[in-house]
Amino acid sequence: MIDSTTTRIYAVRHGETEWNLIGKQQGQLDISLTERGVQQARALAEGMIGRGVERIFSSDLGRASSTADIISARLGLSVETDAGLRERHLGSLQGMTKEAWRKQYPDEWTAFDSGDPDYRFPGGESARERYERTVGCVERIVARNPGRTILIVTHGGVLNGLFYRAIGIPLSELRRFSLFNAAINQFTVSDNTWGLDTWGEMSHLKGLETLDDN
Repeated sequence: MIDSTTTRIYAVRHGETEWNLIGKQQGQLDISLTERGVQQARALAEGMIGRGVERIFSSDLGRASSTADIISARLGLSVETDAGLRERHLGSLQGMTKEAWRKQYPDEWTAFDSGDPDYRFPGGESARERYERTVGCVERIVARNPGRTILIVTHGGVLNGLFYRAIGIPLSELRRFSLFNAAINQFTVSDNTWGLDTWGEMSHLKGLETLDDN
C-alpha cells in the first residue's frame, strides 16, 4: 500500500514471440512465447519481487497471459484477465509484415503512414479507438484499486497509450520512446492525475536480448 488515494501501476509488455522475431504483426491474433520469451517472463517475475504488488491484471491474449502466469506463480498471486487490455486490432495487417502489407495495400499504407490517429485498419481499430478502450480499461481497474500496487501485463500498443496518457502527448505525435519486451514501467495515479515514475527498466533481464515493438 502507498496511501489511500494513490495507485501504483507496474505495466509490462509480454515476453518475446516468434512473430516479434520475424516482424509479423500480431494485433489480436494469439501467438505463443519463444523460449527466450519464457526466460524474459521468468526474469521479469524475479524483477517484481519486493515491489509490493497486490494484484495482477493481464490481457487475455496468450502471449500476455502466459507471461502473467509465470509472474503470478512466483509472486503467489492470481491473475485477472481482461479483453480490454488486448493489443490494437490490426485488421488486414494481422499476420503480415508491414512491408508485405504496404505492397498489397499501397493506398491503405499511405493512410496508415500519415500518423492519423483516426485511421482504421480494414476490419480493425484506429489508434484512437485502441487508446480509448485500453486506457479506459486501466482507469476502471485503478478506480477499483485505490491505494494499491498493481501489475498490468499487456502489449506495446497499450503501453504506448499509457505513456501518452501520463505525459499528455497528443495522439497525432509519433512515438519517440522504447517498448521493449519484458521491460518494467511504473506509473502513479491519484485523483485521476497520472504520473510516469520510471520507463523501460531492464536491469532484471541481466543481458537477455529484448526487442522494441515495431
